[in-house]
Formats: sequence, C-alpha cells, structure tokens
Amino acid sequence: MSGEGERAHRSRFDPLPEWIGPSTRLVHAARRPDYNAGAVVPPIYQTSTFHYPGPFSEASERSRAYLYTRIENPTQEVAAEPIRALEGAEGARVFGSGMGAIATTLLGLLRHGDEIVALADLYGGTVDLMSHLLPKYGVHVRWVHQDETAEPESCVRPGTRLAYIETPTNPTLRVLDIERWARAADAAGALLVIDNTFATPLNQTPIALGADLVVHSATKYLAGHSDVIAGAVAGSTRLLERIDAAHVALGATLDPFAAFLLARGLKTLALRMARQNENGRRLSAALRDHPAVRALHYPGFGSAEEEAIAARQMRGRGGIVSLSLAGGEHAARQFLQRLRLVHVASSLGGVESLVSVPAETSHRQLNAEELDARGIDRGLVRISLGIEDTDDLLRDITEALDGVAASVPATRD
Repeated sequence: MSGEGERAHRSRFDPLPEWIGPSTRLVHAARRPDYNAGAVVPPIYQTSTFHYPGPFSEASERSRAYLYTRIENPTQEVAAEPIRALEGAEGARVFGSGMGAIATTLLGLLRHGDEIVALADLYGGTVDLMSHLLPKYGVHVRWVHQDETAEPESCVRPGTRLAYIETPTNPTLRVLDIERWARAADAAGALLVIDNTFATPLNQTPIALGADLVVHSATKYLAGHSDVIAGAVAGSTRLLERIDAAHVALGATLDPFAAFLLARGLKTLALRMARQNENGRRLSAALRDHPAVRALHYPGFGSAEEEAIAARQMRGRGGIVSLSLAGGEHAARQFLQRLRLVHVASSLGGVESLVSVPAETSHRQLNAEELDARGIDRGLVRISLGIEDTDDLLRDITEALDGVAASVPATRD
C-alpha cells in the first residue's frame, strides 16, 4: 500500500501555520469544514460500510473512497490527526485499545526469528504480551532491567530488530535517555518504539528525540475522561503502512463513537495537563519527607542523572506520583480506606484523581519474584492526579497518610 493509496486523503485536513502552539494545534488540527458539510464539530460517521464510485481496485478510486470501518473511517482520522500533529509524526493511527495499538504494532513489524530488546519495567499487559504471545510466533524477547538502561549501547546489539521502552516507567516513574537509546538503536540497525502514555506529547516528544514510533494508551491522558478505551501509534508513513496490514487483519479497530470521544477529549489536553503537571509537582514536593512514605517515585527523583535527563527531554513531569509506604501492604490498604476525594480504581489520566495498588491492578500478571525485580512492593500505591484544586488533593492525601502514620507505627521501616 503506497502513501498515495487508501490513506492519502489525510491531506483533506486544512493546513495549519507552523508557528501555532500546542493548545491551538489540538483544537484546530482536524479542521476540514468543507469535507464535513461546513460543520465546525466533525460529525460521527456511525457506519460500518461506505458507498464508493466505480471499481474499488482502481488506485485513483482508492485514494478518494472509504470502504469499511474496520479499515478506516473519517471519525477515526479526526482523532488521529491531533496526535500526529502533536507528536510531530508523518502519520498516526487509532485503535480499539492501548494493547490493541501495541500488539498490532509489534505483530506488524516483527517476524519469526526477530529479537526485541524490552525494558523489564513496562506496563504489565505489555510484559504479558511479550512474555507469552510473541514467543509463540518465534519472536525472542531479551529483557533489560533498570540498572542496565543507563548504557543502551550494551543493550541494543547487532541483530536486534526492535527496542521497546517506556519513560517514565510504570509505576516507579524512572526516566530513560531517549536520545541515547535512539542512537544505540540506529547503530544496531534496530527500530526504537516508545510508550509515551505517561508523559503525553505535551510533556515529551520522542520522535523529535530520535524514536521511530510512539504508542499510547489513549484511554488515559489523551481522551482524559475515563469514558473511552482507545490506543494510538504515531510515526513515519513507511512504518505505518506495515502496521496498517496487521491492523486490517487483526481488527483492533476504534469504534466511531469512541473516536469522537477521543477527538473531543484531545481538545482540552493542554488545559488538563497544565493542572495535572502542577498537581504532580506540588504533591511530590509536599510528600517526599512524610513519615508514612518510605520512598516517593516521580520523574527525575531517582538520581541526579535522571533529573538531568528529565530536565533535558521533558517539558513537564506529569500527574503521576507513586508512594512506597513504610508500613507495606497493611499501610497501603489503610491509606486507600482513608481517602475521601481520590477514587480507588485502576487506570490513570482522567480528570478525577485515582489511586491503585499496581501489584493488584496494572501488574497483577507478574509473580512475586517479577514484582520484586521491578521494585514493585505490596506497599506501593500509584496516584494519578486529576484536575481538582491542588489544595484539596493535598489535604485529602496528606490527612490519609497522617492517619496511616498514626495507626501503623510498628510496621514502618
């Protein structure tokens, strides 16, 4: 499938000046009122199939016609275009879930006998995919742990087909040097894929730092309202065309109404992230020395080297703060029970603040030994800060921690 084939009508979007900022780009990136009968808000194309003129096999007709929503739909394009624009990519695709985006990307790019180098500190669902599904198809996954990631040149070797990392990591929020990983991947002839879900393209743009592809669980910050499941991948046209073939075959398609919700959520991403960045900054500073907290995890807090990397490649540190509580599992449960505003729930990135225990949610697929290797203890809680007033969140979380410190002193380290 060439760039002048099925996907060519992405040029229907109105061109935007290069000088506009990210908030403006999010609002206006998917403008094409002439295409949408003049509608300022693009309609939902809630259809499974499309009428097309003449034989669909003709390339000239393929460039102008849609065929079937499993392949593509105008509403999906409206959701993908702001992601493409913000990531600085040639193109973007949206999927029915973040795991749909990740699985389709990997299966579209890899074949039997290929080797992946993967960060051990990945989202649990990604670890499960790479540990159990990919090996069935002859793909070898070589895991690298956090203490190895500072020297990606030793991790990505000749013969490696693809390197896959997250930064910041989930849930310990360690920071990896994307530019250095990109150089190492290029030297080895490998592709570099970055999961940019936690940072979002407002805080970090991996493609500008040398990454080949960026994936997102768009369920999280991009959609932002905890009411849609979606995924995305952004990158070069050449790589996306390879992923397209797997996308059509696997059917990990984003429903048009979900695509509409994602597109609507993206328009306020910059406003939401500004508050979530501020909430993360203030909460991490306030809780770092709390007596109930054994360790606080936040981008750049791992070491002076990580702080330097985060300062260089991130424009904001995000709205996730993870706390390793001194009282372990019992303290974590006490903390959850004492919260009044923060919901106890899995997921992250919504307008409401959420807290979860990764060992029981995002990383529940891992056994005790695997959790220990990733620094995920039973007392680790991950807080996704929403857009509530910062002082209200500080009070709710601090009072809950004060109660924990008073009730479980004997179990603190």
